[in-house]
Amino acid sequence: MEFATVGVVGAGVMGVGVAQNLAQTGHRVVLVDVSEDVLARAQSELRTSLRAFRLLNPGSAVDVAEVMGRIEFTLDYERLAAADFVVENTTEDWGIKEEVYRRLDAICRPEVVFAVNTSAISITRVGSVTGRPRQVVGMHFMNPVPMKPMVEVIRGYHTTPETIEAARRFLAGMGKDCIVVEDVPGFVSNRVLMLTVNEAVFLVQDGVASAEDIDRIFRTCFDHKMGPLATADLIGLDTILKSVEVLYESFNDDKYRPAPLLKKMVAAGLLGRKSGQGFHSYH
Repeated sequence: MEFATVGVVGAGVMGVGVAQNLAQTGHRVVLVDVSEDVLARAQSELRTSLRAFRLLNPGSAVDVAEVMGRIEFTLDYERLAAADFVVENTTEDWGIKEEVYRRLDAICRPEVVFAVNTSAISITRVGSVTGRPRQVVGMHFMNPVPMKPMVEVIRGYHTTPETIEAARRFLAGMGKDCIVVEDVPGFVSNRVLMLTVNEAVFLVQDGVASAEDIDRIFRTCFDHKMGPLATADLIGLDTILKSVEVLYESFNDDKYRPAPLLKKMVAAGLLGRKSGQGFHSYH
């Protein structure tokens, strides 16, 4: 296998999904986080997700113990020295990402590609804090990662055709295809999605309709599998808020101004599925 060992940085929702998908496709995974509690929760979530995957895909031969055995859970960034490819999934906070990439650049072999799994942060900016900007590429996975066949790949200013081709091969090894887009804030998917979600929050805030009715309109009128607010709950309202704030800061355009209700819900800890309550209840 070309990318036999893959480093996955960040054991949140997206990092767990990426690690699961990689382990299911035969890769060895080094999953790094800064918290023992987060790693413990990641192990529990992975076992649950693998069992669910097996139930939803009766024809698949997923051995939970075997897949879990391919994943190393660690606090030690130095373990990434063995990685042939790295996917970073930390929170949408530039200060955190900058520190992570400086550490990765010092530890990983010079030829290793860094894939930035981000909703809105500039790939060019990430590349600028490394000594390998030509080998930094955006790789925006969708949630839940193991179930989504397409990935939005983002070409930074310095990203080479060779790096894009390596990204294609890497994703093919995960059973995925990709669409390559240019590096602008929000790219394609989130430049549209975050604006839609934010406007839906304004509709709730202004009393135009309930969250249930807004989502029902999108499901029944447009055949969307989920409405915008259920999608926001799935992603996490904290992630939505950070992404909208990045768009607002990047474009200096009031149309990206975060809805006050969104900020209030995040401050109250109503983050969606991961907290049990968002625009809908998951208790």
